[in-house]
Amino acid sequence: RMSRHAKKLRDHDINPCLAETDATTKCMDDNNYNKDMCTDYFLKYKNCRKFWHEIMMQRKRNGVKPEMPAAEERKKILESMG
Repeated sequence: RMSRHAKKLRDHDINPCLAETDATTKCMDDNNYNKDMCTDYFLKYKNCRKFWHEIMMQRKRNGVKPEMPAAEERKKILESMG
């Protein structure tokens, strides 16, 4: 049984970096938890978190709710950026 926190992290509308999280975990599993083998995955995850944190802060400053765009809206934001 997953905790409420764990469920939130698995929710696409709450966690914008779910794919990066899963890819990093898979890399670690596949490489016997050797972090050096997964540097690219960690970097992608870090960049994802940084990007969506900026979006969230911008929305917060502008009074936009919800502060974290839902999965469908995030997809549109990314598509608009190319």
